[in-house]
Amino acid sequence: MMQRSPARQRQIGAAILMAMLTVVLVATLASAALWQQWRAIEIESAERSRAQSGWILQGALDWARLILAEDGRKGGSDNLTEPWSMPLEAARLSTFLAVDRSDAILADQTGSALLSGQMFDLQSRLNLRTLIVGDKVHAPTAAQFARLFTILNLPNQELTLLLNGLLSAQQASNAPVGVAVQAPLLPQTVDQLAWLGLSSNTIAQLRPYVTVLPEITKINLNTASDIVLRAAVVGLDAASAQQLLQKRSNKPWETLDDFVQAAGLSAKLLDTEGLATQTRFFEVRGTLELEGQPVHVMTLTQRDGQRVRILRRERTVAPVFGLDSMAASPNSAPPASPRP
Repeated sequence: MMQRSPARQRQIGAAILMAMLTVVLVATLASAALWQQWRAIEIESAERSRAQSGWILQGALDWARLILAEDGRKGGSDNLTEPWSMPLEAARLSTFLAVDRSDAILADQTGSALLSGQMFDLQSRLNLRTLIVGDKVHAPTAAQFARLFTILNLPNQELTLLLNGLLSAQQASNAPVGVAVQAPLLPQTVDQLAWLGLSSNTIAQLRPYVTVLPEITKINLNTASDIVLRAAVVGLDAASAQQLLQKRSNKPWETLDDFVQAAGLSAKLLDTEGLATQTRFFEVRGTLELEGQPVHVMTLTQRDGQRVRILRRERTVAPVFGLDSMAASPNSAPPASPRP
């Protein structure tokens, strides 16, 4: 048997090694190309889903605005028996499409898409913006917040921080252009109260009962929770507040006189300056789950008559509390009072 020379064996070994390296290189390049193609497909799919979600949620927002505009056209009080307060539970998007042969393909494509949403009355809570009028603390509103802090067993020191911080921020915002003032920024959401030095625990406790609106507003007695009612009305205890909620569920109050009569209070003793039975500011929340990816949109709207304007809008893929960081729904049954 002929034996190959050592030089020939080295050449064969080098050729085999080169072949193996070539195979590895080709496999690596093919894997990289495949990964790039997969990544491009995933990005395109995510972008398509994002665009589809945006259009669907925009349509849902327009629908909500029509509901609010129609309610404004009818006039009267704003209460929890009206269509705007009814939540849309998670429903398949295909249920909103016409069920006929021409829509069969579209219904199959949207069968896994879930749409839900709800509108909330933002004037069902105490408005932090009402605390400061001009460059001074508004005494009646400050008294309401003091009662709220007492009901929630929150430290008075943090109430002082809140009042002083908002006052300083408001004075700084009213300062002439070019004048440097050392003061915190005016909070735009409840979570931003941390700028004023409030603790996370206090903010979490306040979140269901306070809001930050762009202007001074009144509390809607028809949608306020029992705790907000107790904070807004002097001398109202927990039992009386619950009784008022029961009366309100049977017959909402059309005027302040109806509330005074239901509460059995003296009209002379009741400070009606900051109370009302109508609302101008609403929060519209919508969630669309498309291909397993939820998209949340929260919109702050202002209604004047039949005109409904969008003031601010936030979109995220993670659950949100809302522009005012609300943790509890004011349209649902109010939570139990932490203190009688």
